[in-house]
Amino acid sequence: METESPTIPKRTLADILFILFLRLVAVSCFWFGLQYWAMLVGYSLVGAGRFDLLSLPWKVASTSLAVLFPVASLGLWLTVSWGPVIWVLAAGGQILMYGLLPDIFGPNKLIILLHLMVAAVYWIFRLLLWLEKRRHRRQVSVDLP
Repeated sequence: METESPTIPKRTLADILFILFLRLVAVSCFWFGLQYWAMLVGYSLVGAGRFDLLSLPWKVASTSLAVLFPVASLGLWLTVSWGPVIWVLAAGGQILMYGLLPDIFGPNKLIILLHLMVAAVYWIFRLLLWLEKRRHRRQVSVDLP
């Protein structure tokens, strides 16, 4: 058994804020997932969005997003690397639905704007963390006995 325990580096403010940001996005993804599930089982929209009543494009989109959003939520909450990847798939699906195919799904500029803002904030955080890590590596440490 070693006498000295390994030191765990302390989290920086940027790292803590990034984790908080990911968890806020995770909660919103979970909410989106719940909305799609509520629609598919007929709980919301007075039952008009039940799976058996939807058109084929809506069936494909809503079932895919009903699965992708909760999975993205889990990945973002746990801050694992695949969480943002699944979020990109889900957000990209909604951007395609409401941005490129508004005649089928209807226009929803707010969802598109929110997803783009989340993506921009995510990349700003990633840049800040990269710069912080780079600055930390450049620091000279002298270990004297």
